[in-house]
Amino acid sequence: MTIRVLIADDQAMVRTGFGLILAAEEDIEVVAEAADGAEAVELARRHRPDVVLMDIRMPRLDGLEALRLLTRPGMVDPPRVVVVTTFDDEAYVRRALRGGAYGFLLKDAGPALLVEAVRAAASGEALISPSVTISLLRGLTAEPTAGGGPEPDPLSERERQVVVLVARGATNAEVAAALTIGVGTVKTHLTNVQRKWGARNRVEIAARAWETGLV
Repeated sequence: MTIRVLIADDQAMVRTGFGLILAAEEDIEVVAEAADGAEAVELARRHRPDVVLMDIRMPRLDGLEALRLLTRPGMVDPPRVVVVTTFDDEAYVRRALRGGAYGFLLKDAGPALLVEAVRAAASGEALISPSVTISLLRGLTAEPTAGGGPEPDPLSERERQVVVLVARGATNAEVAAALTIGVGTVKTHLTNVQRKWGARNRVEIAARAWETGLV
């Protein structure tokens, strides 16, 4: 199946470069390019891409606001957004993860990682650039809950094990190998965690694990 991609970046050279990298892959097709966040939202609605590569700092509408519009509750088959930026500021990472991004890459990550991030997002996985260190996730602080009581729907022991590995960057296959279970079982556990935590994807699961001190 061909992965349909929309590239959103205010620099024409960046869009062209990303387009050439992705066009060389047999399973990826660039269906549209946008020069700002507003155009990205419009073109995403028109072309229905599987994945959007989204810059942050763009005119008219920045990438994080465009991400919010594309992934807001009630959207039917929203695209999976991978934030690709020059900046690894913690605030950007925080907002991207909480906004439903399926990945966070720096523009100097290289062609191979860009292609890997697109494929990971299309398959429901999440990829964060190695340059965005785990310390940024550690910087996510938990918001106090009213009463300080336990979570109303706590995770099972196996779900906690899966979440810890995911928060440390493991893929589904790596989690399965570490816990000696099937990949399908890992996906089932992650689906259960998403339901219990109200998370939209594994990136939000990872962020929540760091926020709550599970990792």
